[in-house]
Amino acid sequence: MAAELTANQLTAQHRPTLDQALEAIRTRAYWSPHPEHPKAYGEHGSLDAAAGKAAFDALLGTRLDLGQPGTDDWVGGEVSPYGIELGVEYPHADIDVLLPAMRAGQRAWRDAGAELRALVCVEILKRISDRTHEFAHAVMHTSGQAFMMAFQAGGPHAQDRGLEAVAYAYAEQVRTPDSAEWTKPQGKRDPLALTKRFTPVPRGIGLVIGCNTFPTWNGYPGLFASLATGNAVLVKPHPRAVLPLALTVKIAREVLAEAGFDPNLVALAAERPGEGIAKTLATRPEIRIIDYTGSTSFGDWLESNARQAQVHTEKAGVNTVLVESTDDYKGMLSNLAFSLSLYSGQMCTTPQNLLVPREGIRTDQGPKSYDEVVADLARAVDGLLGDDARANALLGAIVNPDVKARLEAAAGLGEVALASREVANPEFPGAVVRTPVIVKLDGAKPDDEAAYMSECFGPVSFAVAVDSAADALELLRRTVREKGAMTVGAYTTDTEVERAVEEVCLEEAAQLSLNLTGGVYVNQTAAFSDFHGSGGNPAANSALTDGAFVANRFRVVEVRREA
Repeated sequence: MAAELTANQLTAQHRPTLDQALEAIRTRAYWSPHPEHPKAYGEHGSLDAAAGKAAFDALLGTRLDLGQPGTDDWVGGEVSPYGIELGVEYPHADIDVLLPAMRAGQRAWRDAGAELRALVCVEILKRISDRTHEFAHAVMHTSGQAFMMAFQAGGPHAQDRGLEAVAYAYAEQVRTPDSAEWTKPQGKRDPLALTKRFTPVPRGIGLVIGCNTFPTWNGYPGLFASLATGNAVLVKPHPRAVLPLALTVKIAREVLAEAGFDPNLVALAAERPGEGIAKTLATRPEIRIIDYTGSTSFGDWLESNARQAQVHTEKAGVNTVLVESTDDYKGMLSNLAFSLSLYSGQMCTTPQNLLVPREGIRTDQGPKSYDEVVADLARAVDGLLGDDARANALLGAIVNPDVKARLEAAAGLGEVALASREVANPEFPGAVVRTPVIVKLDGAKPDDEAAYMSECFGPVSFAVAVDSAADALELLRRTVREKGAMTVGAYTTDTEVERAVEEVCLEEAAQLSLNLTGGVYVNQTAAFSDFHGSGGNPAANSALTDGAFVANRFRVVEVRREA
């Protein structure tokens, strides 16, 4: 069957976007082709708010048939953190049938070349973008994010990260020319002459192991990096967050087929309740690349046991903010309060430990003691979340019972500076919504160390009293080195302290945000500009997204002939 999407069409439609993405990763300046505002959708084929909600509602209680080979059952069971059953069923695959079918299409996909692969990926992202409103509801009702966050983080921000991965993949593949004429002088003899051809070849099948909290944002970089470098991709979603990635797979398969490629280059691996197929898939010889976001324990297991694959993990860390001094005390408190509250702290970038000298800090409002800083921060969080409607819009819902249990247990770890409270959600009475808890701990007490040196994922933070800025720096260094950190923040007006914090983060490879008091927060990163994680500390072995994230998903094979 002739392709409905020709190479010329794809080039005309999407080469300018690819070129802009390449320029953005070069300059690191702000750029996004995906609108953040819900009202920007509804024209040129995209779904507006009403159509997106209707499309999501129409999915509920249906069977999402992807047309995959090897389907031997139908599975589902997703329940929204907001209390509704999705009732969507997905194909369960006989892996021994599906994996060979996925490999069958790789030759033509490899031979298509880096540019055409990139343009097909951009078309997939464009179609996902057109359905951002639909995806927003899918992300909201699988992750527990509030709608606006699900719309932005699960929509345009995730799409940006996918496009960023495509740009890096393209740039790395075209770094080497397609061909070269090689001539070596031999003095009086005829020169040696060779014609050389260089072809990027895929490693094999990539496996994306999705997470519950950010299924698209964390899933798209690996998916599109592997696909753009010529690999087939098997998507294994988290059992509680299948729908957003299943829709992604469906769109990718449709675009691949229309462009004349085998749709089985992208497939879904949904699982039965309790089946736990990730370990089985991860050690299959056909799986040559793995992208994983989730717990440290399983990430460590993958790194140790999936020896046949190139493994990219984003695990967990203990994110730390050092508070030494500030020239905008109100702005600092406001910024920290928002950072601690957003999505109920269920982000791998949310601050956990706040290191505050026990003798207090200098501010533009005069000296503030440790107790005053912690009390003022508690009041800032209370003020931010005092109105239930605003609280629901910021907090979303607790994603699973484990987070709720950690939140409730945290109150017994030390003196509670800010107690968590229940927030009612009138639209979704079944939602579990809780405000953050802040617990005071002493950095000099060994009994407290067990708490603040462990990740406590969720709306839990520890205000850790330290003896001095020097002690805070040493604790920061030890925390990043031993436990890892996706983010580090610092507030200081002292140039020496600022340089020292920078040096710690440079030596321990941690991403640092200094003196944020406005509308940018430590737990947010922008595609094409910010690196998410560094790959240089225990929190993650790769960064989203850089050249290293994509470069080993393919190898360059040379064929040389005498000229």
